[in-house]
Amino acid sequence: MTITKQDTDAVRALRGLEDGDSSVRLRAALAVGTAPDPRFVAALVRRCAIEPEFFVRDMLTWALTRHPVSSTLPALLDELRSDRPQARSQALHTLSKIGDRRAWPAITPELLSDTDDEVARSAWRTAVVLVPEGETAALAVELTAHLGRGGRETQLSLSQALVALGDVIEPLVGAAANAPEPRVRAHALATRRLLVDPDAGFELAIEAAKRVAVLDGPGQEGR
Repeated sequence: MTITKQDTDAVRALRGLEDGDSSVRLRAALAVGTAPDPRFVAALVRRCAIEPEFFVRDMLTWALTRHPVSSTLPALLDELRSDRPQARSQALHTLSKIGDRRAWPAITPELLSDTDDEVARSAWRTAVVLVPEGETAALAVELTAHLGRGGRETQLSLSQALVALGDVIEPLVGAAANAPEPRVRAHALATRRLLVDPDAGFELAIEAAKRVAVLDGPGQEGR
């Protein structure tokens, strides 16, 4: 059996993905994406699940987007069922970059409400990218149920996802602005402000909304 230069380069790149030096892993991911080969897909997906460096994970995702969807989609969908949160999160992130709506049925309520904040945030962003026409309103209902969840980054991610859905969220965030919980009210008010003015800073919006939510209480929005 003849071993070609392409085979040698593939072996070198696959080994590089496992190297202890992050710069080597970065170069290997770049090489894999530059010369796509179906043999790389499983290794790229596997590395995404454990790679500690953000910039390397980003290059791994780029490399996957360079491969045929017919090769990447099944592997990524399998990762959504992984017990490892990073595997689920990175698979979702990569699916959002690929943008193939055949992945939509895999964006389940369980992923949208994942107990790991990073997974949930990735699921929200991916859902907004993949949602088919006609299902936007249902997705908006699903997402508004998470208003008030988590810290600043999680709340910002949810607000951005909701705003990306457009005016369909207006009655939903309006109702949430009258919720009994101050955190939910504040998050809903900040999201509404971003919907009206996308350039408004989230920090200012959320702080102003918190004051309104605490001082006015439920039932006072629009007073």
